[in-house]
Amino acid sequence: MKKITAAITGVGAYLPDYVLDNFELSKMVDTSDEWIMTRVGIKTRRILKGEGLGTSYMAERAVNDLLEKTNTDPLDVDMVICATVTPDMFFPSTANLTAAKCGLKNAFGFDILAAYSGFIFALVTASQYIETGRNKKVVVIGADKMSSIIDPTDRTTLPLFGDGAAAVLLEPSTEGYGVIDSITRSDGNGGKHLYMKAGGSAYPATEETVRNRWHYAHQDGQSVFKAAVTNMADVTEEIMRRNNLEAKDIRYLVPHQANLRIIDAVAKRIGLPREKCMLIIEKYGNTTAATIPLCLWDYESRLSKGDNLILASFGGGFTWGSIYLKWAYNGGDFSK
Repeated sequence: MKKITAAITGVGAYLPDYVLDNFELSKMVDTSDEWIMTRVGIKTRRILKGEGLGTSYMAERAVNDLLEKTNTDPLDVDMVICATVTPDMFFPSTANLTAAKCGLKNAFGFDILAAYSGFIFALVTASQYIETGRNKKVVVIGADKMSSIIDPTDRTTLPLFGDGAAAVLLEPSTEGYGVIDSITRSDGNGGKHLYMKAGGSAYPATEETVRNRWHYAHQDGQSVFKAAVTNMADVTEEIMRRNNLEAKDIRYLVPHQANLRIIDAVAKRIGLPREKCMLIIEKYGNTTAATIPLCLWDYESRLSKGDNLILASFGGGFTWGSIYLKWAYNGGDFSK
């Protein structure tokens, strides 16, 4: 019996209409286009506007796009995993809300909270269900409305983040396509460098927590930068080494889009030129769990069956990981 692997057979996405550029942002906090582009590499980001619109609003549209493109019957989907740190609410899960909105009546689902590494953790988890034969069609979503937890007065975090969602369909393959290998790591000792203090059981919402701005994400930029460069590069290098891959064998590195300097440092470590890195950070900023699937969606038309991709991420937790993925179809066959 041939080994079953979990192959990505389609990708869909949704980006809000509102574009927040650096010029407008510089009127909100003390910053400039030059500073943001030099330090981070972001020119614009999308922001979800509208009362009562949360992450599931974007996830629903990304999944519907995916189902339409792949001609998938919603009733055939048997599992949904949503990676997010900005769920509509603690419960029910955003996966459940999205499944209901999209008519995925035969799917069970849950959320994964692993910050910027969320999509990689979700993809690895979903692949296990495919490989065991337990499930046949799994939707994996990466979606975040980061504008809901970013302090609009904080010049160190406001320029970095945007909103967006993307989803992939995982199906069994016996031809060696899909998730070939993965490395996932975490270290809670890094939690103090990237976190949101209030809103959980330790510090429920009170007048004091709101006044202290504890419901916004906090980041120690230098500590996160150093840890991201080291750990992302380490797992990327490790997964290539144990699968006997060299830079010439890789079609694209698909890195989490947090900072262009981090991406450049990781690429340099494994000997990849920038043109072999998927880059969407300038257009969309850091969309947290959505960055990697948005990369796949944005570059889909350039991908061919059999292409070797290395997915890599680092995020709050700390969490980090990498995936060796063999692309399963000719992306040019789909049109966005």
